Amino acid sequence: MEIDGRTRHYGGFYGVEGGPVAAGSTDLPVVLVWGNCQAEALRVVLNTVNTTPPRTLRVPPVHELTSDDLPHLARLLRRTRAVLSQPVSRGYRGLPIGLDDLRDRLPADVPILRWPVVRWSALHPFQAIVRHPDDPSMDPPGVPYHDLRTIAAARDGRSADEPWDVDVPADAFREVARRSADELRRREARDTDVAVSDILDDVGAEATHTINHPQNAVLVRLGHRILEALGWPGAVSDPGRTLLGGIRAPVEQRVLDALGLHGKTRSEWSVHLRTMTPDEIHRVQMRCYERYPGFVAAAQARHGEVMEILGLGPR
Repeated sequence: MEIDGRTRHYGGFYGVEGGPVAAGSTDLPVVLVWGNCQAEALRVVLNTVNTTPPRTLRVPPVHELTSDDLPHLARLLRRTRAVLSQPVSRGYRGLPIGLDDLRDRLPADVPILRWPVVRWSALHPFQAIVRHPDDPSMDPPGVPYHDLRTIAAARDGRSADEPWDVDVPADAFREVARRSADELRRREARDTDVAVSDILDDVGAEATHTINHPQNAVLVRLGHRILEALGWPGAVSDPGRTLLGGIRAPVEQRVLDALGLHGKTRSEWSVHLRTMTPDEIHRVQMRCYERYPGFVAAAQARHGEVMEILGLGPR
């Protein structure tokens, strides 16, 4: 029987011969790193530890799991000796894959350490993630992010050919950054055992590729912090390749200046090695909003306060 590429990619999870080397034997104990795409990146970092590395397993991100995956998860949990998890709610997407669901099925002596979902808007103050009310899995074309300037243009009935950028006072960029950091700290205090917000502040201009894709420097420091929290020996290092960098958003000099940061700007999007200008993304997403206006309403409802701060309130 031919094995599809995704099954082979997560071969250790599915018990497929020839899966990733990190999977090892199908009966050896493992450390489970659980969460979204950030979890796989952190797992790669943890595998660089300069002592005997924890035996980890490449697993699908939680938002890709289906009911067909539950038997494979059950088999994996029987081997799990520690869990490093982002906060995943009980019954996530109608499946027993939340952190408390896992906790219920693990022995009481299995250590569980919670680490944050990284979402930080300081470098990308116009960027937003918006779920369409009729289809939460739908992404806009071009990139899976929305630009609040494009949202405002669509809301106000402008054409894709009209100017869409805005002048923003420096203190407005600082306020958006502060609100984003405060929200992350709030979630850390409520849901996690280790923090990342101060790491983002320290790394600054090299902290994120997009609002939810931290760069290597952040992931490595988070890996150190997790080892310390668990009392595990050794230190992690940069894996030697860019993690979570498939999509890289523009970074504007005016934003760095407002935040007092020194670093490289980026004028264009890099989308899986293809370069796209902000205008290209704007135009294709304006056409999308004509067909799916629910995106605009959802963005205004969720991000209206930030839009007001950035001078993008209704005209």
